[in-house]
Amino acid sequence: EVQLQASGGGLVQPGGSLTLSCQASGFSYDEYGIGWFRQAPGKEREGVSCIRSEDGSTYYGDSVKGRFTISSDSSKTTVYLQMSNLKPEDTGVYYCASTYGSRWCHLEAAMTSWGKGTQVTVSS
Repeated sequence: EVQLQASGGGLVQPGGSLTLSCQASGFSYDEYGIGWFRQAPGKEREGVSCIRSEDGSTYYGDSVKGRFTISSDSSKTTVYLQMSNLKPEDTGVYYCASTYGSRWCHLEAAMTSWGKGTQVTVSS
């Protein structure tokens, strides 16, 4: 059973930076995707970014391109989301999730394991 734990959320001013971490364990196969999703109050959850273990390829949602960077450690089981130039609209609960269908790691419906979220609040 895959388990994921997200951490690193907090309160940051607009224009600031924050790095989230997702610690994953329990993979049965070597190829998987780990993604970040977020849900703002009153809105649907949306895909933010994901990374594929087999080749390190990444995906970014249009709203975060150029501001967020996803990476993983050498074990490929800890994934980081570096967020910069944060905006109030980035506020929400951020979740990390995983799927063995790594090609689809940017799609919420494809994710099979979810961690608890971490709150990110961008406000002055």
